[in-house]
Amino acid sequence: MITRLLLLFSIAWLAGVTQPLFHLGEHPVSLRDLILLGGGLFLLAKGTTEIHAAVEGVEEEMRHAKVTSFTSVIIQIMILDIVFSLDSVITAVGMANYLSVMATAIIIAVIIMLIAAEPLSKFIEAHLSVKMLALSFLILVGVALIADGMGFHIPKGYLYFAIAFSVGIEALNLYAAKTRRAKRQTATLPESVH
Repeated sequence: MITRLLLLFSIAWLAGVTQPLFHLGEHPVSLRDLILLGGGLFLLAKGTTEIHAAVEGVEEEMRHAKVTSFTSVIIQIMILDIVFSLDSVITAVGMANYLSVMATAIIIAVIIMLIAAEPLSKFIEAHLSVKMLALSFLILVGVALIADGMGFHIPKGYLYFAIAFSVGIEALNLYAAKTRRAKRQTATLPESVH
């Protein structure tokens, strides 16, 4: 929240972020583009590594093998937050005229994320297929950030539709699995219980 509010209050700096630093052929490259490229590459690497660990069944071993300091975790979170915040704050600045409205929207969004984070995290950890889907979303967002950083804008509606469609299919999959489990349990009950 603090990162997003600081970005919001530094509107003059945000305006400079989109100014070209140099050109690659016809494409002007700005600081925003470089941040999006770096963030996208980080998400691709992180998502791919986590999917590999889950598929190979070495998640726990990797966690124990990695001695990650508190500082490095905080730095990773801050970098990702800046990458995700930058684009949304630039959009918010273009859409709203009142700084207080934008700040309030950011605070409400962060509160909702904090409330939803733990139950959502537990649900994802309990269902491997949902975890794989969430990691594939990371890769999808990473590709979109890289494309955006290279000047190929992918409309957000396409991304949201792909994510919503995938979530809908996974919800049906989870429901079907639950129904099958319930039928199996009913079929294995002794005759006296029926």
